Amino acid sequence: MVGSNIVNVLLVLGISAIVLPIGVSSRLVRSDLPILIGFSVLTLVLALDGGISRADGAGLLGFLLLYFVIVVTASRRRARDATRATAARPGGPPGGDTTGTDGIPGSRGRMVARHAAFVVVGVALLVLGARLLVSGATGIAQALGLSDLVIGLTVVSIGTSLPELATSVTAAIRGEREMALGNVAGSNIFNLGMVLGTAGIVAPGGVPVSGGALELDLPFMVAVALAFLPLAFTGYVISRFEGAVLVGYFVAYTAYLLLDAAGHDALEPFSTVMLLFVVPLTVLSLVTFVSFELGVRSGRRVEREAAGQANGLNVMTGTIVPPNGEDRGGGN
Repeated sequence: MVGSNIVNVLLVLGISAIVLPIGVSSRLVRSDLPILIGFSVLTLVLALDGGISRADGAGLLGFLLLYFVIVVTASRRRARDATRATAARPGGPPGGDTTGTDGIPGSRGRMVARHAAFVVVGVALLVLGARLLVSGATGIAQALGLSDLVIGLTVVSIGTSLPELATSVTAAIRGEREMALGNVAGSNIFNLGMVLGTAGIVAPGGVPVSGGALELDLPFMVAVALAFLPLAFTGYVISRFEGAVLVGYFVAYTAYLLLDAAGHDALEPFSTVMLLFVVPLTVLSLVTFVSFELGVRSGRRVEREAAGQANGLNVMTGTIVPPNGEDRGGGN
């Protein structure tokens, strides 16, 4: 679960942004991303005692259900407002069109049934693929002498994130760029709430958390979630450069895991370079980007306020100002 969340942000979102810069809605920045950060921090706090107990799992699952209720309620409210706005426009259908896109009663029901069948078949194939993935990853771990944690953070996490990668890249190519980010954020929230919460409830004695995961992987997952926010905040666009940075960090993180598992001599200099140069440089770049964006937005706000005051003065004096901003001396 931890590896999947890291892969989703660094690899899936990074590759999607490289394919096409991803637009970010202000609603997602204000609501979904803070929820993801909250779930990540809560998971780290609950794991500090060495495991996710059944009570912890129930809490995560309960918070997820509350989140679903809020999201569905808000979505239905926005849909009702959109329907009313459409009906209020001249020529708009009174009360909205409820017969489907082709105007034939029942066509919407057939469409829903067909797509529901696709979902059922897809879920069945995913379950089969998950069984094969876990079995194959366990065999690799035993053959190479690697721990289950390392295999879970690398092979299994990449394998379980392939559907997100396919979905996000396809959405980016089709121009539905916001769906790419929503897919990643929603998947990570679901992983923490549903997957880890359910596992904590059904596993005898809860889900144990190793010391290595507490020292590196869980804090790194929280850091990745926190990095989500400034990336999305800089112009409400995740650029190709930012996507390349995310992919680069995934490569560095995977290299660290493999060097640590092998006990390689290059681990110490690699860690030193990352901690003393790469990480501070990235943080400095993010701070610079965010500060620049704040300055640009502040300047735009001042310009709008100045323009609004000028328009108000023109209305009071009866002065006519043409679109190009030149006063041609119009009078009363």
